[in-house]
Amino acid sequence: MTSPQIDIYTSMFCSYCALAKRLLKSRGVSFNEIDVSDNKEKREEMLARAEGRRTVPQIFIDDIGIGGYDELYGLDKKGALDTLLAGTEQ
Repeated sequence: MTSPQIDIYTSMFCSYCALAKRLLKSRGVSFNEIDVSDNKEKREEMLARAEGRRTVPQIFIDDIGIGGYDELYGLDKKGALDTLLAGTEQ
């Protein structure tokens, strides 16, 4: 089974972005970090993918928008993050 594609939209000096990246790294998964700090095009891309949500981080696992750090942490606490990272359905 292949690893899921993980995209995380971040900005500089964002503590929640740092927490989300730390949690993903602790799971041993790689992710594509997209810094939207000074990149209008990438921010617009994030807004479109995140259905208008403007806050960072915005995290996508295999093109499924899971939200930000709070949602990522919630998935981890209930054991659902490992399922998503394994590429199986919940």
